Amino acid sequence: MDTFAMLQELLAQNQFELLFPEPEEDSTEKTGHCFRLVYLMNDAVESFLIFRNARMTGHYKPDYEGELEASLTQQDGEYVLVVRQKDSVFTIFFEELRANVRLYDYGKTAHFWIRGYEYLRQLEYRIAILSDKKEYLGEEYCTPVERKLAELVAFPPLNYCSYSAVPEKYMVPRAEPWEVTPEALDIMEELVREAKDRKLLLELQKYRMDPSARRAKRIAKMLHQTAHFKVVDLIAAKLAKETSTFPKREFDYETEKRIHILYKKAKLRQSELKKKGIRADILHEEPFTTAKDDLAYRVYLMLWKPGIVNQKITIEEVV
Repeated sequence: MDTFAMLQELLAQNQFELLFPEPEEDSTEKTGHCFRLVYLMNDAVESFLIFRNARMTGHYKPDYEGELEASLTQQDGEYVLVVRQKDSVFTIFFEELRANVRLYDYGKTAHFWIRGYEYLRQLEYRIAILSDKKEYLGEEYCTPVERKLAELVAFPPLNYCSYSAVPEKYMVPRAEPWEVTPEALDIMEELVREAKDRKLLLELQKYRMDPSARRAKRIAKMLHQTAHFKVVDLIAAKLAKETSTFPKREFDYETEKRIHILYKKAKLRQSELKKKGIRADILHEEPFTTAKDDLAYRVYLMLWKPGIVNQKITIEEVV
């Protein structure tokens, strides 16, 4: 990975979120510190640029939001990064810039920020963070199946155009949000064929010939119908299976103890519902491990109640 190109990318986006210095972790030298600069943080990955054997002068404003001016030079065997935050300037002297990437299992992650068709919104969210991982870190950080599923970020009937997982003010809009790519259509057709959904396949073929927003909205409506649920369930299952190969986040003893108790309750409730013929998926919401995060670990049950026309979902939080 070209860490200096990654640094320039962050600066060009006016992004510079530093974490407090910590003792050098990956060196036999115990002198100096490392500063961690957040590169990409989401439920799928926590990645940083690490200024090794670094020191800082000046005043860094952690809550600053605005344009940045920066310059990078070398002198006396070390790098010198000068960053201006409007009327404040700070300088980081460092010997080496490394990348640190930690991949995590995100196949059962859930954030219920918007109500209605939650199972589709969770799928949209997971595909979006997968796409970010692929775009910012590269295909080498994705499995072959992930690389394929990431293409669905450009499939409007399933992406934020139709089933946004976050409120509009938090969206990062695409240049042409209603534009579907040939790659996304190819992947979706492959999945629909695997699910043996002939009616939806016919609609996709019409959509390929007429990739309009009207056609996209029609398919989006079909995706939440019970008759076509198998396709959505197939995508979610493939993603969950693939991401299960990545490690889970680890927390302090008290948090892990609480998680164990919550999952025990969730599995008991899941078993009770199964006896009644109700499917319930166990999902979770978790904080980051390497940065301050106010989010608490939560466990949910997503109950499936197939309707005559549409899938119906009920969310229960386990407490």
